[in-house]
Amino acid sequence: MAAKQKTASPQEDFERVGADLADKGVWISMVFGKPAYKDENGHSFACMFGDGLSCRLIDGTPEFTEALALPGAEPFDPSGGRRKPMSGWVVVPHQHADKWLHFAQAAFNRPPRKVD
Repeated sequence: MAAKQKTASPQEDFERVGADLADKGVWISMVFGKPAYKDENGHSFACMFGDGLSCRLIDGTPEFTEALALPGAEPFDPSGGRRKPMSGWVVVPHQHADKWLHFAQAAFNRPPRKVD
């Protein structure tokens, strides 16, 4: 009888992706009360949200379209529906954790939004 393969928790997958990004100067901090990846300048580009990973992919990019097409993916709305979702951010559910590194790298490679 084959042993049942243990699946990683969302937090374990988040930490695994963070470790994969560490050589780029990425570190983990808190945003919206949740663990987040930040670049060397302290800009957040992805964070845990529920059991998913929310990534800043930018509207109109191939990665944004690809992420939103995944079953269960949705625009990131940290307000819980009280406001409109954050522009360009997508929550990729844990069922697609095998794609988290891909989307986190895409978010890391996007320049931070400039605030006027």
